[in-house]
Amino acid sequence: MFNYHRRKTTTVNIGNTPLGSDFPVRVQSMTNTSTNDIVESVEQCLRIAGAGAHYVRLTTQGVKEAENLGRIRTELRNRGCEVPLVADIHFNPRAAMVAAQVTDKVRINPGNFVDPARQFKSLTYTDEEYQAELQRIHDKLLPFLNLCREHGTAVRLGVNHGSLSDRIMSRYGNTAAGMVESVMEYLRVFVEQKFTDVVISMKASNVVVMVEAVRRLVAAMDAEDMHFPLHLGVTEAGFGEDGRIKSAVGIGALMSQGLGDTIRVSLSEDPELEVPVANKLVDYIASRENHPHIDGSFCKGYNPLMPERHVGASIADLVGGKKPIVIASCHPEEITGNRRPDFFYSACGALNDTDNFIVPASNYHGECNTTPLFSLDNWDATVEAQVKWLNVPASTPVERLLFLKGCTNAALIVTPDNINIGGCQQALIHALIDEDINCPVILHNTYLDIDSEWLQVKAGADLGAVMLNGMGDGIWLEAPDYENQNEVVGFAFAILQAARLRTTKTEFISCPSCGRTMFDLQTTVHRVQEATSHLTHLKIGVMGCVVNGPGEMADADYGYVGAAVGKISLYKGKECIEKNIPEAEAIPRLIALIKDNGDWVEP
Repeated sequence: MFNYHRRKTTTVNIGNTPLGSDFPVRVQSMTNTSTNDIVESVEQCLRIAGAGAHYVRLTTQGVKEAENLGRIRTELRNRGCEVPLVADIHFNPRAAMVAAQVTDKVRINPGNFVDPARQFKSLTYTDEEYQAELQRIHDKLLPFLNLCREHGTAVRLGVNHGSLSDRIMSRYGNTAAGMVESVMEYLRVFVEQKFTDVVISMKASNVVVMVEAVRRLVAAMDAEDMHFPLHLGVTEAGFGEDGRIKSAVGIGALMSQGLGDTIRVSLSEDPELEVPVANKLVDYIASRENHPHIDGSFCKGYNPLMPERHVGASIADLVGGKKPIVIASCHPEEITGNRRPDFFYSACGALNDTDNFIVPASNYHGECNTTPLFSLDNWDATVEAQVKWLNVPASTPVERLLFLKGCTNAALIVTPDNINIGGCQQALIHALIDEDINCPVILHNTYLDIDSEWLQVKAGADLGAVMLNGMGDGIWLEAPDYENQNEVVGFAFAILQAARLRTTKTEFISCPSCGRTMFDLQTTVHRVQEATSHLTHLKIGVMGCVVNGPGEMADADYGYVGAAVGKISLYKGKECIEKNIPEAEAIPRLIALIKDNGDWVEP
């Protein structure tokens, strides 16, 4: 994880745009038009391709939609657009068979291609019965694979955390391990049949689960000498800041270790708006190729597949311990709302007459607990303070920091000095752990001359990757050229929330919309947010249809799911509480459901 290089994969041929480690990371998006509306679907495909996408996916519920997908592709080719199209199949192998003959790639979901739609039932199988289920998968896949081979059509095996079959969940649980086994059952058939034009995705709205699932899959494929390329994405990432940061944290963490051959940033926005975000992320990660080598090794006992968080020693309940902190480089009066940083940094006496100090938010107006920010050159062991802050470059040899061993009031701020920002920071932290230097470590990243989307992408990918890998007791995100410092602080908190380390606002799990969506998703997400954004202790899902909705609801506290045109079903967890209520009544009844369960607080 310290040195960046792409994972070597096989090549997958998808139309005229091949995929794999010898080719650049590809970007894709998905239409939200009805695939039966050929005119509008063609126009949206043109907009998505014009925004820079390499592939476009369209929902393909049935045979009619599959046939129309072929017509859409023909019209695009007639208009000079060669972008490969992908059929998105759920529950309908017949539609997949038709799509395989008229499009460039077919996405099937191992959770519902052969297994029936999940009903969250607990099933019990003998070993013989389970083997019979695997044989059924084998037999069902053969005609599909033969048709794909005949027509030169690639396949994506797309596993969603929210749509694992009852069979898999009964044996493995709703876990990353279950996601891996779900796809490996299919890959073994593909390998047996020598069908290699296959790419795999492992998606979840929970960034931690998504990252673990992809890492587990790569280990499982390596163990069986498989090297298929990966499609990365955080599903139902949401809208605006949340969707961008959540995607940057999850996708960025995996790309930083060289995983990923194509990506999608799933936003509850117009699909063409996803593409520039994804391209920024691809370009940023690729920019660290051939970076100066970073020496280092994992600390003793570290598990890179499922890293446990290393927690630095707590200092006076201010730094270290369970809660990662946020430091801000601004005046406290610039912060509005309830996401207030834990510490403020000030240079040149902005808060009092002391230069370059860090002060707890509760004491910013006085000199109590203020502490100079030391470097190795001016460290003064005689200074008395609750917290003594030491700022060091990430390339500092750990031998120069041995004097911190046993120090009970020193916090270490690690500033990157390599273009591979997360790699150099992690290398030093692993070395500190092996030397039993247990000071809390703060990641200090500065980004210059940058707009909001670039800041979300870069900071999310860098800081999120390190925190997801279990390293770091807090973050200090600086963007001195950025006009709104309150937003910068908000981005820092959003990164911690995406990594499931600190919750400071309501988490909305909302799908990016597609042709299956039963309502105006963007408007609905805004309305649900307006009604519930003060419930910072809750996760609320807004899902356009039932394909992944109930499954992803299992990770949310409450869910708002499209059931039919103009009809909504409300969930508590994965349990449907009210079915098919009129859309006009849905938000008041969602609020009533939250109140009935004792989770409501007044704004």
